[in-house]
Amino acid sequence: MAASVCHLPVFIFFLALLPGTTPLQASQTWTLLKVQQLLNRPPVLSHWRRTTDFCGGGGTVAPSASIVCYGDTVTQLHVAGAAQGAPPLPLNFSIGALVTTLSRLPDLKVLTLSGLGLWGPLPGKLERLAALEIVNMSGNYLYGPIPRGLSRLRSLQTLILDDNMIGGEVPGWIGTALPSLAVLSLRNNSLSGTVPGSLGSAPSLRSLVLASNNISGNLPDMRGLANLQVLDVGGNSLGPAFPRLGRKVASVVLSRNRFGGGLPAAELSSFYLLERLDVSRNSFVGPFPPALLSLPNLRYLSIAGNRFTGTLSDKVPCGDNLQLVDLSSNLLSGSAPGCLRPDGKTETVVLSSENCLDRGDGSQHPSPFCQNQALAVGIVSPRERKKIGRQAGFIAGIVMAVLVAVSLVGAMAFFAVRKMTMEGAKTRPSAPLVDEQSSSSAYPSKLFADARYISQTVKLGALGIPPYRSFSLVELEAATNNFANSCLLGQDSYGEMYLGKLGNGAPVTIRSLKVKRNQSSQSFNRHIETISRLRHRHLVSALGHCFEYDLDDSTVTQLYLVFEYVQNGNLRSRISQGTEGRKLSWGQRISAAIGVAKGIQFLHGGIIPGLFGNNLRINNILLDQNHVAKIGSYNIPILGEAAKYEGGAGSKHQTDSTTLGDKIDLFDFGVILLELVSGKPITSIYEVEIMKELLLWAMAEEDRARRRSFVDPAVNKTCSEESLRTVMEICLGCLAKEAVHRPSVEDVLWNLQFATQVQDDWEGEIWSGDGSPVSSRVTRSSRFSR
Repeated sequence: MAASVCHLPVFIFFLALLPGTTPLQASQTWTLLKVQQLLNRPPVLSHWRRTTDFCGGGGTVAPSASIVCYGDTVTQLHVAGAAQGAPPLPLNFSIGALVTTLSRLPDLKVLTLSGLGLWGPLPGKLERLAALEIVNMSGNYLYGPIPRGLSRLRSLQTLILDDNMIGGEVPGWIGTALPSLAVLSLRNNSLSGTVPGSLGSAPSLRSLVLASNNISGNLPDMRGLANLQVLDVGGNSLGPAFPRLGRKVASVVLSRNRFGGGLPAAELSSFYLLERLDVSRNSFVGPFPPALLSLPNLRYLSIAGNRFTGTLSDKVPCGDNLQLVDLSSNLLSGSAPGCLRPDGKTETVVLSSENCLDRGDGSQHPSPFCQNQALAVGIVSPRERKKIGRQAGFIAGIVMAVLVAVSLVGAMAFFAVRKMTMEGAKTRPSAPLVDEQSSSSAYPSKLFADARYISQTVKLGALGIPPYRSFSLVELEAATNNFANSCLLGQDSYGEMYLGKLGNGAPVTIRSLKVKRNQSSQSFNRHIETISRLRHRHLVSALGHCFEYDLDDSTVTQLYLVFEYVQNGNLRSRISQGTEGRKLSWGQRISAAIGVAKGIQFLHGGIIPGLFGNNLRINNILLDQNHVAKIGSYNIPILGEAAKYEGGAGSKHQTDSTTLGDKIDLFDFGVILLELVSGKPITSIYEVEIMKELLLWAMAEEDRARRRSFVDPAVNKTCSEESLRTVMEICLGCLAKEAVHRPSVEDVLWNLQFATQVQDDWEGEIWSGDGSPVSSRVTRSSRFSR
């Protein structure tokens, strides 16, 4: 008993040292509640109250929010929003005020604020949190350069700023001023310049992730990084030299860069801890080193999209841990190693299409292609080269003979047709440009001009679309399986939307609208006449309608509108919500914007009366199989009238159609452009204002790095400077606060087409290998005033 009493004080002493056993300081409780307020009370923190026992686990909801204390003070704070991120916080949010509040937690060592919509320049005030060891602020809207103030966090071990808009260069001090830095992750930002040499001497660095930025040049020598295990720099413009690495590296990702030359086979063969090697989509040439397949720990190997050569052999050994090998799109010959065949290692996924292998299944390059490419990279023997040269000369002679013969026949045919045409012209009377008998003084000439314009626009727009017609209710019931719930696409206050299939197999969307009895037949006829004209290449065109009648008094009770079905998703799904490989290129984005602008132009002036205030949204812009943009939701007058009968606001723009309606549509178009350029989803007016401020900041000076920091990294490296600047200026013009200051849709179209021309010229220069900047030879004559 005495022994137990003697050990009791010791037990109490150690119990006092355990974290979370004492209440949190009142001042730090207030600080946490203030942080909750500054973050606009996100759902993951909805359980925080003044009475919450933060150190006792009351503030934790795994894995989104957690607090760890030591004694009565907070040492770790984790707050993570949704995986897909959150919209920017309101305009009154201040990143500086948030950091100032956090500085009242002097013992904070771990800080995670990810996916919460934080915006503003990354604050140098973080230096006030001197005890910080781990910082994760990924998935926000932070911009500007990495501040020098972070260099004073001498204990910092992990810095993660993925998926932001950080610009400028990777600072040179980052490898020397932070001696404990082990993890540096800056994935998917807008960093430019080169990787500083100081990173090659960071003593503690274990993981370096700089993927999906705009960094160029060669990587520094990293052989001195004894602890480096992970290097991921994919999706930049690095190269051409293969990086010099230490032997303890486990994962190397160099894909989608400008690395070239041959792989350092001897060096790579000594990387016995290597588990992942991805050098795909570069410019590597020369023989592929088969010894890579036998590395003992290698699990993933991709050399796809290069020009590797060499003959593979059945006898090449493979490591026991291989799970995926991608050899596709190279110039490899021979046969796949036996250990990679289905009968060898069935658990290994092997991709080897578009090579020169002996497979005979149609998945490889044709033999002439392989011979020509082999000759181009210099791997053909002199004897074989002479043979190919003789064959090429013989074929060239035949081609030249055929071309000469075709030219002679063509010239003779041209002169014969020309002679016949001239003789016919002498005998045929000229036709008047205008049929005088068809004109009448009872109708003003402007009406005829409008009619000709409308007729021409409708004919061009409706190309390939079946004629507008009246459908029977039986047809629509059969198309939707009697309006089954399985065919329901959605519903709103006006009615339901169904997916149907007509008798000829054509898919359609059918909108069901409830009708008030006090609507006259004259009103219906007027609306149907307008709807029947909504047929254009850049609209989801109307195909027809159907009335459902009351059997007692023959009044219309239900109206069905039939539209074409566009099945390639909406524009947002290929921009801000698109996955890698499915996002639209810069040229495709401008083309889509031009399509939307042409659709707006048609809605405003292609029909009489025009439709204004169309509530344009990027998720209502649909894409067909050719990526042609179509406006999928517009201001059909009958919807506004139905809302008016129900006492609703209807289309709030109807009364403004003669003054501001077109400018309202231009503002909505500016919001679409904002998302096309930034790649960030914009879902509220607060986000529009924030992103507009970021765009103004990016355009404030002639600073290329600033502009590029705003651009979606998926297209940042593939858009010309002049094209990008033009689209940004259009966007700002459309978002002007005063409607009268917004451009006309004609000005928007002119400038977008200019941006397309400049982009095409710039891409042509790149493909030609000239390398001279397009902007130096294209004279810009924008219709926007600077």
